[in-house]
Amino acid sequence: MAISRTGDWVRARELLSNTSGRLKGAVERAMKQEAHALRNEVVSGLTAQAPGGEPIRPPAPLTLAARQLEGFGGTKSLLVRGDLRNAISVIADGDEVFIGVLRSAKSSTGESLADIAQIQEFGGPPVIIPITPKMRRYLAVLLKRSGTPQRSGSGRGVVVTQVPARPFLRPAFEKLRSGATQRLLNRIARQLGLAP
Repeated sequence: MAISRTGDWVRARELLSNTSGRLKGAVERAMKQEAHALRNEVVSGLTAQAPGGEPIRPPAPLTLAARQLEGFGGTKSLLVRGDLRNAISVIADGDEVFIGVLRSAKSSTGESLADIAQIQEFGGPPVIIPITPKMRRYLAVLLKRSGTPQRSGSGRGVVVTQVPARPFLRPAFEKLRSGATQRLLNRIARQLGLAP
């Protein structure tokens, strides 16, 4: 039994020997493109107050009154200074990509933005704060500015507060999850010159 070769074997060897490096580069570029598309979805979602199409819970009236006292006029959730939105990063390492807030990210006031992002994404535990006379005066001003009627307290001398969950990463991730495989394959094919 004899084997006969047909076609351009030199070209076939050349394509096969160069493909692994080209494929690796194409996969890495496609992953970065997908990651940046996801980051853009999160950032634009925060700006529009609906990442992934899911509306973010608006700030409470007392929160808005506190912002005004501190000199901030905005009414959007998670966007007092824009620190959190601007900290959303894409870090690529080969075919692995991180999209989110880096542990090292700090706000303009030095707070950990990763901790803030986690509390906003999942909500925080209840916090019990003892009321001082100075705090009582501050709360009275906030209640008046927010239009919230003042009521007599429980007499326990504490305030219990809790940060509600305002997911801004997960809804965007869920939105882009569908079709991700096909988008990646299409991007890889374009990188390799196999698709327009």
